[in-house]
Amino acid sequence: MTTLVPEKPDSLAPDGPAAGARTRTARPIAAILAAVGIPTFMVSLDNLVVSTALPVIRTELHASIADLQWFVNAYTLPFAAFLLTAAAFGDRIGRRRMFIAGIVVFTLASAAAALSTEAWQLTAARAVQGLGGAAITPLALTLLARAVPPQMRNAAVGIWGGITGLGVAVGPVVGGAVVNGLHWSWIFWLNVPVGVIAVILATTVLDESRGDGRKLDPIGLVLSAGGMLLLIWGVVDGPDRGWTSGRVPVMLVTAVVMLAGFLFWQSRNSSPMLPLRLFRNRGFSLVNAVTLTFSAGAFGSVFLLAQFFQVVQGLSPLQSGLRTLPWTAAPMLVAPLAGLFASRIGQRNLIVAGQAFLAAGLLWVGLTLSVTVSYTSLIGAFVLAGIGMGLTFAPVSTMVLASVDPAEHGVASGTNNTIREFGVAAGVAALSSIFSSLGGFSSFDSFLDGTRPAVLTGAAILAVGAVIALWLPRRA
Repeated sequence: MTTLVPEKPDSLAPDGPAAGARTRTARPIAAILAAVGIPTFMVSLDNLVVSTALPVIRTELHASIADLQWFVNAYTLPFAAFLLTAAAFGDRIGRRRMFIAGIVVFTLASAAAALSTEAWQLTAARAVQGLGGAAITPLALTLLARAVPPQMRNAAVGIWGGITGLGVAVGPVVGGAVVNGLHWSWIFWLNVPVGVIAVILATTVLDESRGDGRKLDPIGLVLSAGGMLLLIWGVVDGPDRGWTSGRVPVMLVTAVVMLAGFLFWQSRNSSPMLPLRLFRNRGFSLVNAVTLTFSAGAFGSVFLLAQFFQVVQGLSPLQSGLRTLPWTAAPMLVAPLAGLFASRIGQRNLIVAGQAFLAAGLLWVGLTLSVTVSYTSLIGAFVLAGIGMGLTFAPVSTMVLASVDPAEHGVASGTNNTIREFGVAAGVAALSSIFSSLGGFSSFDSFLDGTRPAVLTGAAILAVGAVIALWLPRRA
């Protein structure tokens, strides 16, 4: 088994110019990948595991379409809002310590979600899950990047991307299988034993490390979290409450003011939670723009397509999950290969191809969907979209890390994950708003009237991302 080369003392020294002066206990790379990969798998699984269970949850909890959106957004909003803060806490108190705390919070919140009997209880539990996930994802990538030698980083990040892809792949299937065979609450109970194993692995395998000791930014946290919350809330409520009167325009205007204030404060703060100077690097700036379009277009569409087979074609949750497998399983296979061959093919080329494939796959789906569409007519589109997702995960993560100094890996990873999760929340909210404005659940035709234009909008967003990716540097 390949092991890591020990470095010099001290293991708690900050990363950066003095990073060589620390001890790193030799660990098998497989053990390190398991320690950071299992929690990441758990978090990525919960992005989509709820999707195939939504129709059942909607019936049992008497939930509205807005409730369904909040079951997703209540998870992604805190996730996005606190990623940078969690990374900053990890830099100060210890990344492994913060990582383990995130796993514990996520596991306990999963148990609370499983015990929910009202829609608001599930929404609240999902929000706490998001807080735990915010401490897991960025620190997992930072701990992995620090633990493996530079020459193995592309391959390790590719495998980590494949683990993320596995979570995406089995999410709809696990959700469908659990709902079919047990009860929807078991999609959350499954996280409990996984969380316990993850804590044990992280405690015994990962070494502690700290960053450069930046101060926390409470004003930035309030402005960014409040602005994103009001923005997504306004988009979710727009179709039902109206865009020009009542609280919706107030929320949207307030959100814009708060986000503008956040950017202004970051430019003036000596210890910002989001250092704007990072965006002077063309690769970092553009790869984050691609991340935004990718997450908004792809995951916003998945939210609706996961329900198509149940609502329109009357299939069970498990049958629906299995039918999305050609899409969701492909990243598990493609992402590790993309990591292995990124240096030869070029990260930019892989990202461009990934966004183009995704856009083409969703365009195919949007133009093909009908009440009587055969599954075989959609397989090619799902495979194309899945390959596109697989070509995106690892190269984007690698380019983010390669665009900054090692001392800034934590904040860079946190920034990219913040933008990604904000894109997920914004995409679900925006495409669901299109769905609600043009269709609904009243009939099969009404569902399709809303789904088709929403999916085509997702394809257009991804096409924009493909164009942006053309301007990425050949080398970060």
